[in-house]
Amino acid sequence: MNVSYRHTQVGYLMIVILAAGVVGLSASVASGSGPRALVVVVAILGLCLFLFPTLTAVVEGDSLRCFFGLGLIRREIPVTEILAVSVVRNPWTYGWGLRLIPGGWLWNVSGLDAVELRLHNGKLLRIGTDEPVALHAAIANAVRAG
Repeated sequence: MNVSYRHTQVGYLMIVILAAGVVGLSASVASGSGPRALVVVVAILGLCLFLFPTLTAVVEGDSLRCFFGLGLIRREIPVTEILAVSVVRNPWTYGWGLRLIPGGWLWNVSGLDAVELRLHNGKLLRIGTDEPVALHAAIANAVRAG
C-alpha cells in the first residue's frame, strides 16, 4: 500500500514524568517508608509508560491509522468516514494520553497542536502532533482522493 504520511511523535516530558514517578515511588516502597499500596500506583505508572510513550499517525491509501507506543492501543479510520479535517490547538486542560473531550476523543503525547477529524457519524477525533500542517495535508489529500 502507498504510504503518503508517517510520523511518530515522542512524548519526552511524559516519559520523564512517568519514569520519575516509577523510580521515586519504587524507592519509597523498597525502603519501607511508603505504604505497600504504592505498588499499585507504581504498576499503573509503569503500564502508562509502556503504553503511551509515542503516538504514530499513518496515512496509507484509503485509511488513517493512529497508535500509541507499540500499537496495543490503535485506531483505523477509513478516509470515507471523514467529513472534515482541520488544524486545531487544544486547551492545556485536555492533557495528554487517550482522553474523552467534548464531542469525541483526543489522542496526544505532547504539546497542544492537533488535527481534528469530524466524522460522518457526528463524532470527532483529535490527533495530537508536532506536525499539524503536514498531517492535515496528508489526510485532506487522502479524503479528496478517496
